[in-house]
Amino acid sequence: MQSNYSNDLANADILCFSHLRWDFVYQRPQHLMSRFGKSRRVFFIEEPVHHDGETGWVFSEVEENVVRCVPKLPRNLGGSEEALMQHLVEALSEKYECRKAIHWFYTPMMIDWTTKCEAIATVYDCMDELSKFKFAPGGIVDLEQELFGLSDLVFTGGNSLYKAKKDQHRAVYEFPSAIDTAHFRQALFIHDEVPDQSCLGRPRIGYAGVIDERLDLDLVASAAVLRPEWNFIMLGPVVKIDPETLPRHPNIHYLGMKDYRDLPRYFAGWDVGMMPFALNESTEFISPTKTPEYLAAGLPVVSTAITDVIHPYGELGLVEVVNGPTDFVTAADRVMSSNKIERLLKVDMFLSERSWDKTCKEMNRLINGISEKPVRAAKPVAIGRSASLSFAT
Repeated sequence: MQSNYSNDLANADILCFSHLRWDFVYQRPQHLMSRFGKSRRVFFIEEPVHHDGETGWVFSEVEENVVRCVPKLPRNLGGSEEALMQHLVEALSEKYECRKAIHWFYTPMMIDWTTKCEAIATVYDCMDELSKFKFAPGGIVDLEQELFGLSDLVFTGGNSLYKAKKDQHRAVYEFPSAIDTAHFRQALFIHDEVPDQSCLGRPRIGYAGVIDERLDLDLVASAAVLRPEWNFIMLGPVVKIDPETLPRHPNIHYLGMKDYRDLPRYFAGWDVGMMPFALNESTEFISPTKTPEYLAAGLPVVSTAITDVIHPYGELGLVEVVNGPTDFVTAADRVMSSNKIERLLKVDMFLSERSWDKTCKEMNRLINGISEKPVRAAKPVAIGRSASLSFAT
C-alpha cells in the first residue's frame, strides 16, 4: 500500500524553536514562519522568561495560524530547566493536538526540549554561525553536530554558511536572504516624512538593523567627522554592547528600534543605505537581510567587504564595497549621483529571483520530499545543559 507520509508532511504543524523573539527585529524566522502559516499551523517557541510566578506558557497569535509561545519559568528554579521545558513542550503538544509535527530549529540549544514529542521531520535552518557571536554559550558546536544527526534537512542563510556546512550533512541547501519586494518598494512612492527624521537635513545615510559587535562603529564615527554636513541615521536596538560606547557626534542620530511595517517610510527619506559591518569573527558568515531591503526601496548601497555582500551584490555592481571611512564617503558621494532608473532596472532583475514567497515554496517542496524514517527515540536529559543563548542576533 502506498504511504501517505508525504501528505502528512504537507499538512503537518511546525514547532519552531528560536533564540530570536518574534517581537525582535523582523527577519528570516518571521518571514518564513508567517508564510508557512498560510498552509499549516506554526508554533513559534522562544527562550524562557524567568519571573516570580508559576511555570506556564504565554500564547499569542501573531500572524494567521502562527502562535507565539513564551515559556514562563520560576526565577529560582529548583531542578533541571531542560526537564521542565520537555514537559512544557509536551503539554503544548497535547493542548494544541500537535504531537506529531515538523521540528524546526534556529538554534541547537533547544534540541533537548523535544525529546518527549515525535518529530515526523526535523529541519535545521542555520541562519548564522552562532558559535562566533559574542557571549555564545559553551557546547554549542557539539550540540550543532547533534542537531545535524537529527535533521532531515539543513538550510543555510547564505553562501558562506553553505560552504561551511555542506560537508557536515547529507542534505544541505543554500537559501540566501530574500526580500518582500512589494513591501520595500513602497518607499519609492512615499513623500511624507516620519516625524523623528523630518528635522534632519540631507543627505541622509541610513542603517537599519541590530546595533552590536558586528558593526564597525569607528567607521561610522570617522565618516561622520569626514562629512559633518551629512546625517547618519541608525535604526535598531542596541544589544551586547554598552550604549555609552556608541560614537556621539552631532550628525549621528540613534532613532531606536522601528516596526518592520514602518521601515519603507524611513528608507524613503534616505539617500544611501549603509552596511558598516566590522570584519571580524562574528561577521565571517553573515548574509545581511538589509542588502535586498535597501535595494528594493530604491536606495544605493555602500557596504564593507562582507563575503556574502561581495558575492553576488558587489560583483554584479548592485552594491559599492569599500574599505575604510575615506573609501566609504567617496563611494557614498559617487552613488548619490548615480542613475536611479538604471540601478532599479538591475535591481528588479536580480530581486525577481529572491522573494521570501519563492524561498518558502522551495523549502516546502524539499520538506514534502523527505522519505519516511524511524521515529526519534527519547533520551535522558543532560543535566546542566542550558538552552538559553543569552544573546540576541
